[in-house]
Amino acid sequence: MRLCIVPCGSFKIWDVKPDAGPTKAKDVYIGSFAKTCIEYAEKFYPNSYVILSAKYGFLFPDEIIPENYNVTFNDPKTNPVSVEELRKQAEEKGLMKYEEIVVVAGSKYVRVVKRVFAGKKILTPLRGLGGMGSMISAMKKAIAEGREL
Repeated sequence: MRLCIVPCGSFKIWDVKPDAGPTKAKDVYIGSFAKTCIEYAEKFYPNSYVILSAKYGFLFPDEIIPENYNVTFNDPKTNPVSVEELRKQAEEKGLMKYEEIVVVAGSKYVRVVKRVFAGKKILTPLRGLGGMGSMISAMKKAIAEGREL
């Protein structure tokens, strides 16, 4: 059994629709990279993916995010969720039952996930693909062809 983990993103629905109100996690992150990662997860892991938010931790696609926020794993001053909190959340949300974790995200997220799921098999299909543009192209091609990376 595999769990797919995708990243959140800094560009959110409230940046274009300030009055959007509380929104499902899968509809919040509208930057091209995060959006493509979510599309990839919905194509290949429709019932077993979560979004890793630097503020909220692991979010199921239909979980509601109340409002805009600006927290990032890249800046400790924004107070991102800790690895310990993520481990606890992963236990509570039943994510530890998965044998394999597929991380469809950049290297910063991969590092966090490896610490949370130590001892599990971690797959990183975007590794070595270069920058975001290359990763987006590879994911879009995989989605169109129905073939996982």
